[in-house]
Amino acid sequence: MEDVKIIANNKKARYEYFIEDTFEAGMVLVGTEVKSIRQGNVNFRDCYAMIKHEEVYIIGLHISPYEKGNINNVESDRDRKLLLHKSEIRKLIGKIQQKGYSLIPTKLYFRRSKVKIEIALAKGKKMYDKRDDIAKRDAKRQIDIKLKDFKR
Repeated sequence: MEDVKIIANNKKARYEYFIEDTFEAGMVLVGTEVKSIRQGNVNFRDCYAMIKHEEVYIIGLHISPYEKGNINNVESDRDRKLLLHKSEIRKLIGKIQQKGYSLIPTKLYFRRSKVKIEIALAKGKKMYDKRDDIAKRDAKRQIDIKLKDFKR
């Protein structure tokens, strides 16, 4: 099995969006950002991906400056380019042009010492969809509790 170490998960992604498709992308990082990511100093809040000039950028990903860094530390909220194949970018462009679709990050991890980010093609949920998901989750939890008690 491949060596994968998950650094951060976007837990709200599945609650806020219907996930249609996911893509693995590399990230263009500079300086001490990788060391900071290795320490887990990453925040997905208000983060999304955007396509500019047939290139994909992650916007709003906060990587805290490396504490033992020097003048080479970069701005923590800068836009970072994602590395995807042209065919994947074209597929994303076609889907994004449809109303309601957006690109959101779901996971940040190391694969063979390279930083990878999983972005999802997602469609936003309405409030009633979220309530429905909560109700289903609660019902499943209750059923699991009953089954566990029954097996004893």
